[in-house]
Amino acid sequence: MAAFSTTANTATAADERVNPLREGLRMQRTAPPCTMVIFGASGDLTKRKLMPALYALARMQRLAPNFHVIGVAISDWSDDTFRQHMRAGVEQFASPNDQLADGGDAASWASFASRLQYVAGNFDDPALYTKLGATLRALPGGDNVLFYLAIPPSLIATIGDQLARAGLNQVSPKGWTRIIVEKPFGRDLASARSLNQALHRVFDEEQIFRIDHYLGKETVRNIIVFRFANGIFEPIWNRRYIDHVQITVAESIGIERRGKYYEEAGALRDMVQNHLLQVLAVVAMEAPVRFEAGPVRDEKVKVISSIRPLLPAGAASHEVCAVRGQYGPGFVGGEPVAGYRDEANVAADSSRETFVALKLGIENWRWAGVPFYLRSGKRLPKRVSEVAIRFKSPPFLMFQDLIPGTGDTAIAANVLVIRIQPDEGISLRFEAKVPGTDMRLRPVKMDFQYGTSFGEPQPEAYETLLLDAMLGDGMLFARYDMVETAWALTTPLLEAWEQFPAPEFPNYAAGSWGPGAADEFIRRDGREWRRP
Repeated sequence: MAAFSTTANTATAADERVNPLREGLRMQRTAPPCTMVIFGASGDLTKRKLMPALYALARMQRLAPNFHVIGVAISDWSDDTFRQHMRAGVEQFASPNDQLADGGDAASWASFASRLQYVAGNFDDPALYTKLGATLRALPGGDNVLFYLAIPPSLIATIGDQLARAGLNQVSPKGWTRIIVEKPFGRDLASARSLNQALHRVFDEEQIFRIDHYLGKETVRNIIVFRFANGIFEPIWNRRYIDHVQITVAESIGIERRGKYYEEAGALRDMVQNHLLQVLAVVAMEAPVRFEAGPVRDEKVKVISSIRPLLPAGAASHEVCAVRGQYGPGFVGGEPVAGYRDEANVAADSSRETFVALKLGIENWRWAGVPFYLRSGKRLPKRVSEVAIRFKSPPFLMFQDLIPGTGDTAIAANVLVIRIQPDEGISLRFEAKVPGTDMRLRPVKMDFQYGTSFGEPQPEAYETLLLDAMLGDGMLFARYDMVETAWALTTPLLEAWEQFPAPEFPNYAAGSWGPGAADEFIRRDGREWRRP
């Protein structure tokens, strides 16, 4: 489990009673002294996500005073140049509480910037790692090192091997060495296994942290608490009471200058294989024996392993379990937008999917017969990520006898919606009687919102994940068997799509909720997609 700060506290018991804030601060998790080495430090991820997250942790006093960052990249920068670029990133992308626009907190930034250093070199050059090792040894707190690979997957094996040759895969016997790997973790089952083997050649599994920012989102983390800390939900969290589950990750944006990447990836690789399956695992897993990384990740792997193959032996068509789509020109937010094939670095006849809908069945005692519908797409009407759990209707509806014309379908089902983004929160829809002398029913909502309920800002996902990695808590990171199990599920479908390109692309207009085939896909089961 993660460590907690043990700062000495000489306050009396009376002081603790009148100052509850002191107790809250005392129990805040604080990282031990360490140095974070970012490979690819001149890239977009470092500027947009990593540096704003680290600066936020520093402002919250979650980092040790002798925490340091060493940026590593091919760009010929000095320490001061690196600091200037990182300040620009914080000014542009930090959360409102941490931004430096209009001057900001000059002393806070100066203190943080003094801990930033830069080492330039080619990732395949042994001299780079000799210089990096010398820089690490000169820093206080250099016994504990966290490597962050903000680089393309093709460079992971090269950097891992070079770190091992330089003896940096275990920097000091007195401390720890860990490595964070960004997704994608391969592009199919074979490449994922090869990548894991390359990492395991030089690092133990306990040292490897495969980061998926979705698992750092507050609402995703809250699903476990919601399920297992409340006695009223877990007893009905099964096939007896739940009709089906829908997991939606919709984006109104297009591919945003990532045409070259998206042509290689597509929606199934980019979103479903990692983000959506990770969310499904949290929703559907059994209760872990302890709230610790090992037991929690064990249960996630078990539930993904229980999913019925997407293309079972002898399947006549992949259309039975999945639908794919690609957006054409349309309107989003009232503005005209181009189709996918008109985006930069995209082939004019591209068959790459920008929309995916899947039907998954989990073959275990809890979920047998309950379909899980997953969908994700670009250029949909709005940006929204949610889990919607639709409960079964009551076994007998008496109200059709009391209200002429009311049938089984007139009463809306109870729906529990967990909103991951935006407007993070949870809502429950149920039926209530409208006040008056007549018997009229109307659906109403009980709604919980993070922003208004707690009155404090939520940490960004990378803040949580970076702190957890420094503390050695792997609960929110993907283990190797989870990665390979997810690829084992999705790779047959990817191969089928490569073998049989979709001839009808584009098949949905930008600004719509996806192809009509996706609506027919779920309608065959007598169900419909939610319109968030």
